[in-house]
Amino acid sequence: MTHATVEAVLTEHADLERQMSDPALHADAGNARRVGRRFAQLAPIVTTYRRLETARGDLDAARELAAEDASFAAEVPELEARVAELDAHLTDLLAPRDPHDADDIVLEVKSGEGGEESALFAADLARMYIRYAERHGWTVTMLDETWSDLGGYKDATLSIRSKGDSADGVWSRMKFEGGVHRVQRVPVTESQGRVHTSAAGVLVYPEPEDVEAVQIDESDLRIDVYRSSGKGGQGVNTTDSAVRITHLPTGIVVTCQNERSQLQNKARAMVVLAARLQALAEEQASADASADRASQIRTVDRSERIRTYNFPENRIADHRINFKAHNLDQVLDGDLDPLLDALAEADKQTRLQQA
Repeated sequence: MTHATVEAVLTEHADLERQMSDPALHADAGNARRVGRRFAQLAPIVTTYRRLETARGDLDAARELAAEDASFAAEVPELEARVAELDAHLTDLLAPRDPHDADDIVLEVKSGEGGEESALFAADLARMYIRYAERHGWTVTMLDETWSDLGGYKDATLSIRSKGDSADGVWSRMKFEGGVHRVQRVPVTESQGRVHTSAAGVLVYPEPEDVEAVQIDESDLRIDVYRSSGKGGQGVNTTDSAVRITHLPTGIVVTCQNERSQLQNKARAMVVLAARLQALAEEQASADASADRASQIRTVDRSERIRTYNFPENRIADHRINFKAHNLDQVLDGDLDPLLDALAEADKQTRLQQA
């Protein structure tokens, strides 16, 4: 922690506070949210710094008066511990942060090896994330889903958004989920009771705060419309409202069919496309920028896994941090916090080492 760093934070915090008191800011909802989020991100740093300064002042006073009054001498060890605690906490808060931590996300789940069993597991993962989001009061919108014959997901695309302006948004928790997830269980299609292994893939992208800020040339897009379909392929819409957007330079294909109108589906699909293009641009701009998604294996192969879900043993294991727990049933019901806390702590330690 340096004095210059703290001074810069205090100056920026004061400037943001002035902006938020200006009615003109709130005429632009997008800019108001950006300012609000940044203010929320800096507030804990400013509060901790002020508490530290108060504690330091109390400690200095207690030391000066200790020679004359034994009661002040007795307070010194407690105040020293308080100062050390606040100083460590401030250093932690000032550690380098992921610039996307406050962002909402687009999350994709895709079936991989294992046919129907993989698709059923992909649906289990999607439900797990939806339940986790519900526990945190986040809003989940299913943008697109392609069903398998047995009711699993060949692929599904979700938008997950927080309702506040916290510095720790959806991305700060869900960014660790990208990669290959392996399942070991007896499939519903297995008549001999044998345990099979299959895999599903998860991709997570921070959702751009301003979609229009992501440069997308309309001439680079091929837009197709078609009829929405539901489970088993049956039509669920009598009009061609589903939208498929192909970004020709990159080959990225985005579909959206769950909104009522073609216009709404196109708008949703453009959000997903912007998120994917933003992530791609960051990865290409710097090898370091790809570290956030280094574990997001593009090929959904059983051997390239970040986590294993073992149903016979009710065990979940995250292979990146050697985390193991025998509460798979609770995890699939959305109880992901102990696992995500462990991943966040490992990520924080890495950032501190790189600082």
